[in-house]
Amino acid sequence: MLRDGEETPSRYELLSMVKKHSSLLGKTVVDASDVEMDPRFWHDVLDLYFVRGKDSRGRQDDDLVFFVRKLSSQGFNDDVPPYFVRRWAPKLDNLIGEKSVEVDWRRSFHLNLIAHTTFTVTVAICSHQDLRNHQADQDKPLSPIYKVVKTVYASPSRVNFHLDSQKEVETTPAYPDICFAVDDFDSTFDAVVLTDSDHCYCVILNAHDGAAFPKAKDPDDCSSSDSSSLKVDTSSAKAKSSKLTLFSGFVSYQMVRDAYDAGKSRFGNLLSLAHSPGKQDKLYMKGPGGRGEVEVAVSGVADQSQQDTGPFSPVTSNRGFGIGFMVRKAASVASVAAKNAYAAAASSHSFDEEMIPLKCCLMSISLPWEHIAYDLLFKGTPPVNL
Repeated sequence: MLRDGEETPSRYELLSMVKKHSSLLGKTVVDASDVEMDPRFWHDVLDLYFVRGKDSRGRQDDDLVFFVRKLSSQGFNDDVPPYFVRRWAPKLDNLIGEKSVEVDWRRSFHLNLIAHTTFTVTVAICSHQDLRNHQADQDKPLSPIYKVVKTVYASPSRVNFHLDSQKEVETTPAYPDICFAVDDFDSTFDAVVLTDSDHCYCVILNAHDGAAFPKAKDPDDCSSSDSSSLKVDTSSAKAKSSKLTLFSGFVSYQMVRDAYDAGKSRFGNLLSLAHSPGKQDKLYMKGPGGRGEVEVAVSGVADQSQQDTGPFSPVTSNRGFGIGFMVRKAASVASVAAKNAYAAAASSHSFDEEMIPLKCCLMSISLPWEHIAYDLLFKGTPPVNL
């Protein structure tokens, strides 16, 4: 119990306490008498970590605070979202009021820890042979043929896209899964094209900053607190890597091609007709050991060597350039990329089977919240670097 005027624990100290009382993460059998299941403990940790603490008052995080509703005996109610969100306020009671009785404080703390952590996704094309060599000897460098690194945000909701329009069509709760979506997936990964049977499509999700990576306590990092059920214990605090890999997986060109030719994704959704240029559909891929799921928009790259760029447009812009000129200019750039992809495919493949360049645009990664929370707290293996 922290008394009036007593120093508030830093995030570094608080996280050491959280680790000490998080041994049940991912387990279905729990002891309700354990402090890990004590709602008051988690209420106070959330309050100090995300509301009253110095870091929160400085608004270094997003100003949203997430609250997970308690599970009923039947699980989450489909008619009521499993969580709700509030804008940050200096006092926790002002945030939720009478809804406090609905809150699962343990789950709420972990959801905020995830949501206020910084993540990046790396999508790369690698040689299958290089991957095998790296798996056999971790000291061997892994140099991607091409890669894209992008910041992504953890969300308890999922956005479903129409691939034809690339517009958001529906946002639905994903929790207890956490979704890392790429809204501009088509433009971000436009150049990620598999053109060789030795190519592999690799996806890596790293956490590297934010709430899950507090710095060691600053001497000036203190404030007064009214009361708390927490006891400060830093004996379990350990130094943690500045980057953690939460998901890493790859699929070969042939696996993507087989799904493309079969016309079916894992869930039985019809893919676009094979060899239909420019058409996209979703391909779902499970992570290693069945952990997590990756959603990818896959399409064959059109051979534009025989395609016309269209008629000239007589409409002009204020700068004097015809819109038709700009369209042809953009089409020319796309045509060069497509021709290069086809040339690369043709030069590396036998003539008995047509080599189709396949563009793979990562749409989202989904992982169970408990897997993410456990890794953020306890994972000690070195991160995957490309």
